[in-house]
Amino acid sequence: MKKQLLAWLLAASMANAQEWKPVQGKIMSPWAEELKPDNVLQEYPRPQFERGTQWKNLNGLWNYAITPRNGGRPAGWDGKILVPFCIESALSGVGKTVGKDKLLWYQQQITLPADAKGKKVLLHFGAVDWQTEVYVNGQLAIKHEGGFDPFSADITPFLKKTKQQEIVVKVWDPTDEGPQPRGKQVRKPEGIWYTPVTGIWQTVWLETVPGTYLSSVKQTPDIDAQTLTVQTTVVNPLAGDQVKITALKDGAVVAETEVEPGATGVLKIASPEMWSPDKPFLYDLQLSIVRKGKAVDEVKSYFAMRKISVAKDQAGIQRMMLNNKFLFHYGPLDQGWWPDGLYTAPSDAALKFDVEKTKEMGFNMIRKHIKVEPARWYYHCDKLGILVWQDMPSGDLGNRWEMRPGIWGKQTDKDRTPESEGYYRKEWNVIMDVLHNVPSIVVWVPFNEAWGQFKTKEITEWTMAKDPSRLVNSASGGNFEQTGHMIDLHNYPEPLMPDPVYFGEKQILVLGEFGGLGLPVDGHVWQQKDNWGYQTFKTAGELFARYDSYMAKMESLIQHGLSAAVYTQTTDVEIETNGLMTYDRKVFKNPVEAFYKAHQRLYKAGLVKFP
Repeated sequence: MKKQLLAWLLAASMANAQEWKPVQGKIMSPWAEELKPDNVLQEYPRPQFERGTQWKNLNGLWNYAITPRNGGRPAGWDGKILVPFCIESALSGVGKTVGKDKLLWYQQQITLPADAKGKKVLLHFGAVDWQTEVYVNGQLAIKHEGGFDPFSADITPFLKKTKQQEIVVKVWDPTDEGPQPRGKQVRKPEGIWYTPVTGIWQTVWLETVPGTYLSSVKQTPDIDAQTLTVQTTVVNPLAGDQVKITALKDGAVVAETEVEPGATGVLKIASPEMWSPDKPFLYDLQLSIVRKGKAVDEVKSYFAMRKISVAKDQAGIQRMMLNNKFLFHYGPLDQGWWPDGLYTAPSDAALKFDVEKTKEMGFNMIRKHIKVEPARWYYHCDKLGILVWQDMPSGDLGNRWEMRPGIWGKQTDKDRTPESEGYYRKEWNVIMDVLHNVPSIVVWVPFNEAWGQFKTKEITEWTMAKDPSRLVNSASGGNFEQTGHMIDLHNYPEPLMPDPVYFGEKQILVLGEFGGLGLPVDGHVWQQKDNWGYQTFKTAGELFARYDSYMAKMESLIQHGLSAAVYTQTTDVEIETNGLMTYDRKVFKNPVEAFYKAHQRLYKAGLVKFP
């Protein structure tokens, strides 16, 4: 019997392999070369809200079809697509463009988890770009608009008593022909604008829960009061139910409380161990719904005690403080694109690799640029100790304007339609909610370089009010409205800073982008010619000499008031060859150790005096 089972599993694996292969003609990362369609991104997708074994991963081969937008469900399927890679990517096995006049359809027959009987079944999507309708056994289960935020549906009412259940997903995505947030995607990629991403691009999964269950938690640390504030959302609570909240350090309970469902619990974290890039300590958090002394539902999470704030130094210049101490933030602009999966890393190891190498190069921060990552990327930042500045993906760009160093007030807000504003506000609101618990995120960035920037002061103040536990960089490189905690200059290629005399007393001084030093590496480029950087070099040695000279200049800027800088960029992206690594992550353009050594002078220069 065992031999028969093994033979069947081997045959099924071989059949899957025959149905899928990557689209040829693009460079591939090392992890893509190891990818198998029956073992795609199998890690639990939500590390800060984990129910253990009560889930089932639905990544793998699905049927797909592309139809006219005005048509109904397809009569047949065009072939197989590897979920969760977008249809334009090589790893999807398809490599086709959809566009605003077409619909993308997915179909899969699934079996429920073994423990589903008598429980509710939730269907989760990490992210689908852009407008999504999900049908379960022919009935509409949920409709969602947003390309960067997760969504879920309780599909229990739509389930049949049969062994298999059908899921059909319909997607429409206008890319840059619509007003929705879409980041750097365009129909015709060129320069700093990249290939469209349509459809499912994060993990799809099932989860079984009891009739009363925890659906979310919001946790906020306060290191000065030595507390953690926790607010949970409970679905279908019964009279007498309590939510038990337990904080643990290295397995030992350090604080515990019980509150009614929906009420706020406050845990006293005595002598807290701080989280920082030098020592990224994480506490465990356990949440359970208790009914008559028994746990009805249990969730595992984690948190960190850390604080991001502002204080004036001895010269009266605003500085950015971590845990009440000045720390210069320095990191790369990280776009999160992959040559094989586009928005989607080919494996969790690949996702972690970029963060690990950033840390090894001596950076302590990442600006996550115009994209939101899967929850596991932030988990790796939390575990490894990397500060994150989180951008809101831009959309409805219109005509971008050219930023000139030292010149401010040159542009005005864009007039966006109520529909366009609504898409932005809705998705930014959800993104901040979803990512609120991530300790590594210390700065929100609502706008970049006036790309679709509207009602700047209003949006900034709304963001600040929604999350007073973090700082807000109102408009990175688009500072025509002086608002928020920071004033942020973009300058290529050399480092500069906003005028400390004019701005320093009121706002943190930031160099939000600089560098862009390019070096194409033969055999590791997206295309063979017409690659570019903001300044291109012929040898790695020449590039590093210029980079090192910028580090020397930065030392002086820090002393004069600069609190943070962002270098463009982590990797090459499509025709941009200004990465520290090649797009396929196979070549570091200079040794990791050389970057690490060059960056240490910046943190030494950050020994600024305070009153």
